[in-house]
Amino acid sequence: MLTVAGKPLLEHNVRLLARFGFTDIVMNTHYRAQSIETYFGDGSAFGVKISYSREPELLGTAGALNPLRGELSSTFLVLYGDNLTSCNLQALVDHHRSKDALATLAIFRRENATAAGIVSTDGDDRIERFLEKPARDQIFSSWVNAGIMACEPGIFDGIPAGFSDFGRNVLPELIRAGRRIFAYRMDGENERLLWIDSLEDYERTKAAVQQWT
Repeated sequence: MLTVAGKPLLEHNVRLLARFGFTDIVMNTHYRAQSIETYFGDGSAFGVKISYSREPELLGTAGALNPLRGELSSTFLVLYGDNLTSCNLQALVDHHRSKDALATLAIFRRENATAAGIVSTDGDDRIERFLEKPARDQIFSSWVNAGIMACEPGIFDGIPAGFSDFGRNVLPELIRAGRRIFAYRMDGENERLLWIDSLEDYERTKAAVQQWT
C-alpha cells in the first residue's frame, strides 16, 4: 500500500492487469489485510473483479496458491505485489503458450543479482538452472526472476502442502525433474521493473516511475 505516483503500489499492478485484459484477480493478504480489502473492495472501481485469500499463517510464495487449487483451472498469472513493472503481460502469456510450458518466468537484468533469484537458459529460453539469492561467488547469470509468472494448473503437482517457496523449493525441483519451465526476457526499455526491498529502493522507485508516465 506504499504510495508511488499518487497510487498504492498494488493499484499499479491491478491497473496493469486490467490494461492487458486480466480482470479476475485474487489478492493474497496477511499483514493488515483489512486495509487492502477496504481500499480495493470487489474491484469494480478499477474495472476488475477482486476476491481475497487470507493467510492466517504465512505459507510462502508457492504455498499461498494451495487454497486456490480448485479455482485455477486454466492458464493463470502470479505477480509479486511488492514490485512495479511495465511488463507486457500478453506477450508473456503468448510466449508461455508457444513453448507449451508448465510455467514461464519473466526475467530481467539486474546488476546486484545477490538479492534475487538468478536463472540460466538454453538456446530455446528453457530454464536449466535457478538459484535464489546467491552469494557473490555463486552468481552465474545477471538475469533474474521478475516475480511475474504464467502458470498452468499442473504447477500444483510441484507445490507441497504447507509452506513452500517458488525460488527456494518449487522451481529448482521442477527444473531438476525436467518439467518445462521457460523464461520470457523483458526488454529493459518498454518493459521494466522496479522493486522495493528497502527505504532507498522506495525513494528510487518514486523518482524513476515519473519517467514511465
